[in-house]
Amino acid sequence: MELAGKKVLVFGTGKSGIGAADLLQKTGANVVLYDGKDTKSAEEILAQLPDSDGVQIVLGAFPMELIAELDLAVLSPGVPTDLPEVLAMKEQGICIWGEVELAYETGKGKVLAITGTNGKTTTTSLLGEIMKAFCPDVKVVGNIGIPYTSVALDETDDTVTVAEISSFQLETIEKFHPLASAITNITEDHLNRHHTMEEYIRVKELITKNQTMDDLCVLNYEDEILRSFGEQLTAEQKVQVMYFSSLRPLEKGIYYQDGGIYLADGKETVLVTKTEELKLLGLHNFENVMVAVAMALHAGVPMETVRKVIKNFAGVEHRIEYVCEKDGIVYYNDSKGTNPDAAIKGIQAMNRPTLLIGGGYDKQSTYEDWIRAFDGKVRYLVLIGATKEKIAEAARAVGFNDILFAENLEEAVQICRQMANPGDAVLLSPACASWDQFDSYEQRGELFKEYVRAL
Repeated sequence: MELAGKKVLVFGTGKSGIGAADLLQKTGANVVLYDGKDTKSAEEILAQLPDSDGVQIVLGAFPMELIAELDLAVLSPGVPTDLPEVLAMKEQGICIWGEVELAYETGKGKVLAITGTNGKTTTTSLLGEIMKAFCPDVKVVGNIGIPYTSVALDETDDTVTVAEISSFQLETIEKFHPLASAITNITEDHLNRHHTMEEYIRVKELITKNQTMDDLCVLNYEDEILRSFGEQLTAEQKVQVMYFSSLRPLEKGIYYQDGGIYLADGKETVLVTKTEELKLLGLHNFENVMVAVAMALHAGVPMETVRKVIKNFAGVEHRIEYVCEKDGIVYYNDSKGTNPDAAIKGIQAMNRPTLLIGGGYDKQSTYEDWIRAFDGKVRYLVLIGATKEKIAEAARAVGFNDILFAENLEEAVQICRQMANPGDAVLLSPACASWDQFDSYEQRGELFKEYVRAL
């Protein structure tokens, strides 16, 4: 779509919305920036834009009469597609894009895209490092914290964009077409947004919507949903499928076995790396490595380059991140454990008695499986946030009663310090989103580190 001169609504004034508005300004569109909350003033919002000339700000209740003037609406990822004003736009035939679709339509080059409930950020970061070691122009964007729209106009035909894509962003794609895609896993998450698991699964699988047999989709063989989806894609000859497995050898695919990661093409099997040579720890991280390796090789990166990068990669911030040791107690920041399945990975990585800080915004998750995964490691569960009573009830229901409550994260850190013994770990791995008390999981993690270092 030619954007110059078009009247475009940008719905949301967070990082994604500002990125979209800035891009649209540069393409010559007439931008209307809208936010249903009126906590910020128009002046504050405009100050975030490099060029705010001509940008119209609308705050509070949505003026439905505006719809008749629009050519396009761009939704920030946090905006549900079933809001009355969004449904009204669709009924009027207004084109609805998300930030990812806007960036893809205006950008250039090849895209490598990763989605899944967990593992996206580490996999995206690692794949980005592999591609940077081989390609001169690589952008690492998306749900990882850098809006895709902020780099789209800088891209050339030689650019490789590595993108972490959330289910919220996949809801609004139309032409988005990755050279290689991956779905790391699918477990219960974001049901407050998607309402049913069936809808959540459908949206995740949209990442392959425009892929062809020249492209690759990497799927988790140990996830029954994704194994079935791969069989469907293969039967339809829609896209090349490669499975990865951390539990068994595969005749064709990439897998972990006996301390090694192997790549098999049906004829020969090659050792990619011994896992003892990796800085990343834990089976879930070996899965992330497998996904990144498969996608990089499809994008043309030589195996030797891949090997060199994966052996030097040390992980990402806020994901089982070592903070410090004080009085013999080791502190870890796993603020990115924003759902029970991610938090299970966090506790599984612990190799000592642990005081666990959990709780936060309620995404309608269930917590029993997370608590069962404590497996005798957790001495105390210290709960904060909107879900603390719900989690406590789930814990007691499965026989875990060593529960403490705190009013906020700072108090939780203090309680952990008082209750911990030398040789213990304190782990922030909330199993919940951060939005009840924090702006983001990053802010939650940074504050945790600040409170710990101040002990």
